[in-house]
Amino acid sequence: MIVSLKEWLLPKKDAETLMSLYSKSGKKELLQRLVELHANDLYHFLLSQSDIELAKDVSQKTWLKVIDKREYYQANGSFKAWLFTVGRNTLLDELRKINRLKALLDDQVEPESIQKHHFEANEDIQIKFKQLLEQLPFVQREAFVLQQEGFSILQIAQITQQKEQTIKTRLRYAKSYFKQHIGG
Repeated sequence: MIVSLKEWLLPKKDAETLMSLYSKSGKKELLQRLVELHANDLYHFLLSQSDIELAKDVSQKTWLKVIDKREYYQANGSFKAWLFTVGRNTLLDELRKINRLKALLDDQVEPESIQKHHFEANEDIQIKFKQLLEQLPFVQREAFVLQQEGFSILQIAQITQQKEQTIKTRLRYAKSYFKQHIGG
């Protein structure tokens, strides 16, 4: 196997190691590797919680915070979980700025826009799923998407700063909603 010069100079490392090295050195190559590893996942998570423009904006602001606060990073868990926590908090800050958070976080009241959809048999399941996902209350959608990203219930609780039981309840409601509208 031939090793490229780039791989020889910067061998593959896990994200936690890369961030630890970046936090000490500030080397752009390390940051670039982190971005290559996790930028798409972060963007898709943010997109599931907002619109395209806000997701792009918050994604960029999150990476700027990683740069600005790099020396405060402590490798005591998953870098991806830490990154998603920073991204989530940045998103919530932006939502507060545009005064939409109150309505989105009201998980007790079902939004008026949620209605039972009767889909045609030939509609694409991905379109159905995306529509249903968008109709979930913010906190349920957030927990569901984080779980789909591979985070454990404990990690989701840490990212969202909620109790594990709260996360379990949100996931149960989200899954129940999908079963109700799509089927088992």
